Amino acid sequence: MARRSKSSAGWLREHFTDPFVKRAHAEGWRSRAVFKLEEIDRKEKLLAPGMVVLDLGAAPGAWSQYARRKVGRKGRVIASDILAMEPIDGVEFLQGDFRDEAVFGQLLALIPGRGVDVVLSDIAPNMSGTDAIDQPRSMYLCELALDMAGKVLKPGGAALIKTFQGAGFQELVAEARRRFGKVRFAKPAASRARSPELYLLASDYRMV
Repeated sequence: MARRSKSSAGWLREHFTDPFVKRAHAEGWRSRAVFKLEEIDRKEKLLAPGMVVLDLGAAPGAWSQYARRKVGRKGRVIASDILAMEPIDGVEFLQGDFRDEAVFGQLLALIPGRGVDVVLSDIAPNMSGTDAIDQPRSMYLCELALDMAGKVLKPGGAALIKTFQGAGFQELVAEARRRFGKVRFAKPAASRARSPELYLLASDYRMV
């Protein structure tokens, strides 16, 4: 049987002793990431009953779970991911890459004519550990999420997008400020201190 590396064993030890992991398990959430969204929502009042929400990169589904509870029966949560996701009651899920024209068309068919109130994106690439590779990949996904928000948001809508500080970050922020009336940032407590991730919250979408 192959032995785990020190780094792998350290990650597992940190993961299973993480209070957010324990809390997510105890409360029935699919991942600890839910507490990032919960904190931002609590402070910013991002989600409300009756809203239409699009969750990009949704698997394993914790953000969709949370959004479903917040928008209630009169709201809708539409989720998409390249990966498969176990069904969530009340969440409409489409598996596929939204960069693909056919998948994008299917996604648009799910979205009501008035558009989406909030776009959520917690997408991140598989990390190689090499910044010169990981940062461009990360920022590319951020740009895709921002571009998708521009295609589906209704005027006045909002987007919450995981971003990564480093090369390309300032350009992404500048583009968000061009499209939205207000742009701010959040580093939730559940976001590990060593992680370069930072959540961009853009609101008051304006057609450009």
